[in-house]
Amino acid sequence: MAITHGDPNGIGPEVALKALADQRVTRFFEPVLVGSAHVLRHNVHQLGLGALRLRIVKEPSAQVPAGHTRVIDTLPGRKARIAAGQTTPQAGALAMEAVGAAVDMAMEGTVDAVVTAPISKHAVAKAGYEYPGHTEFLAQRTRSKDHMMVMVAGGLRIGLATVHIPIHQVAAEITQGLISSSITRLGKSLVRDFGIGRPRIAVLGLNPHAGEGGVLGQEEEDAIMPAIQSSSPKDWMVFGPFPADGFFGAASYRKYDAVLAMYHDQGLIPFKTLAFEEGVNFTAGLPIVRTSPDHGTAFSIAGKGVASPRSLRQAALLAADIVRQRRRQLAGAV
Repeated sequence: MAITHGDPNGIGPEVALKALADQRVTRFFEPVLVGSAHVLRHNVHQLGLGALRLRIVKEPSAQVPAGHTRVIDTLPGRKARIAAGQTTPQAGALAMEAVGAAVDMAMEGTVDAVVTAPISKHAVAKAGYEYPGHTEFLAQRTRSKDHMMVMVAGGLRIGLATVHIPIHQVAAEITQGLISSSITRLGKSLVRDFGIGRPRIAVLGLNPHAGEGGVLGQEEEDAIMPAIQSSSPKDWMVFGPFPADGFFGAASYRKYDAVLAMYHDQGLIPFKTLAFEEGVNFTAGLPIVRTSPDHGTAFSIAGKGVASPRSLRQAALLAADIVRQRRRQLAGAV
């Protein structure tokens, strides 16, 4: 499993190393850290994790002594500038180079999954990358069109119909075609990645009170409801549209295998309220398995040694579970 260190000025290296220092986690997979070896060694020293012995290798499958963790050094022979808590183009470039290298390894089949530690969208933009986030970069790198951001915490799964776009653009994006394709992407992932035979999917409305029958907006009547009605019940059962506030307030999400939210904050605000530091961001629909923690770079606490590795640990364990589930699917298809 390739694990990138994220922005070197954030908490990414810290949470990655802390997670791998827990042998209860690494017994489920063989980790390969990807990024600057200098950044990783600096953090090992700062965190007092001397028992976590790093070994630079050229290939993920290279043999290493027992008790050593493989490192693919994306900045060989050079020291990265580390400035905890600062947004710099150098840090953005280093973070994305690590992601690119890890994704390429997964596409080549030399690793089975990728876990990406947090990046700074601002730093990435400063470095010249024109992507609003990991998801869009991953889709381009893997040539994937049918991808979806899905937030996962145990049985709580929230897929997003739209992701990193300004809120004033969301309504124009909500069409019957988009909602239909989003339902299909989410349903396929529930079957392929989570082993749910005939999943139950709840779809949220866009407007307050799910439009109140058209009084508060037409998107539910014109796009969301027709998409729900056209879904094939033999594949997955789809319900809604539900008013988002009452749906989460009444814990109705517990009745379904997944929820489809219309936009980023509609899904992520309740998700992070319910599962912050335990949740995982999974990119469904890719040819590779990719997860990440549900938090950001946390520049305000970077370099202080107080960041929790729980979300990254859960991301790695979920990635391992999805790899095994996909293998079972393939074995059953033969």
